[in-house]
Amino acid sequence: MNQPLFKTEFEDMKLLKRGKVRDIYDLGDKILLVATDRISAFDVVMPDAVPQKGAVLTQISLFWFRLMESICPNHVLASDVEQYPDICKPYAEILAKRSMLVKKTTPLPIECVVRGYISGSGWKSYQESGQVCGIDLPEGLKESEKLPEPIFTPSTKEEQGLHDVNISFEEAVEKVGRETAERVKALSIAIYKKGSEIADEKGIIIADTKFEFGLSDDGLILIDEILTPDSSRFWPKSDYKPGGSQKSFDKQYLRDYLLSLDWDKTPPAPSLPDNIIAATRDKYLEAFRKLTGKTDVL
Repeated sequence: MNQPLFKTEFEDMKLLKRGKVRDIYDLGDKILLVATDRISAFDVVMPDAVPQKGAVLTQISLFWFRLMESICPNHVLASDVEQYPDICKPYAEILAKRSMLVKKTTPLPIECVVRGYISGSGWKSYQESGQVCGIDLPEGLKESEKLPEPIFTPSTKEEQGLHDVNISFEEAVEKVGRETAERVKALSIAIYKKGSEIADEKGIIIADTKFEFGLSDDGLILIDEILTPDSSRFWPKSDYKPGGSQKSFDKQYLRDYLLSLDWDKTPPAPSLPDNIIAATRDKYLEAFRKLTGKTDVL
């Protein structure tokens, strides 16, 4: 198993932010995004990293960004280190396959969540009120059941360590304006539908996902990551059976393990056993292989 990368230390570059997964560097007129092998659950970063995870996330995102360009432009300028500024070259070995040079944007202050199936916090909300984010759903749905049509259920975008909060569409309008809210809703549903159709052909159900958008000189564009096991629920189509939780290619496996522990979902997170790390890595790699058709992420 490859040695995981928990964080980067590029002292001659300006570190803008360390997110839950990505280290973000300011290169003046551009941004360098580096996907580490950190993994979070319940908005808490685990103390142990998952080898190759950052490369998997980056390669899956690049796969989807290319496919979705006809729907919405994105922030990617380059993903080949040879095309990066000279200041990045000494770190080429670290940056290879797990980084992107991207446009500077002003991120919208909402997460754009699309649900095609009722699961997770959506299922919990539905059980309580018959609604998700103010949207009435049919009576009698089972857990993990496919919805008649995908729904747009935005959330707030909170700082690390705080939980994002589901909000109604009208609350999203208050945060970004009606025109922008309508635009990201239409784009999010269109991207989800196209992605779901492609994934379905490859044996993966994308139950739900979240997108991020930013404002650039080119207008509204897709940023961050897209349709990855970190931002989506990936279920194996062959095992799908509504009426309960599903097997997954994403970090639900890790969440299920953590729920079996006596841990209150606040830092510090517990150390992860080797078998949990290895199984999580295998699930991410399987999603990568099924989607892209490639055998090796590196």
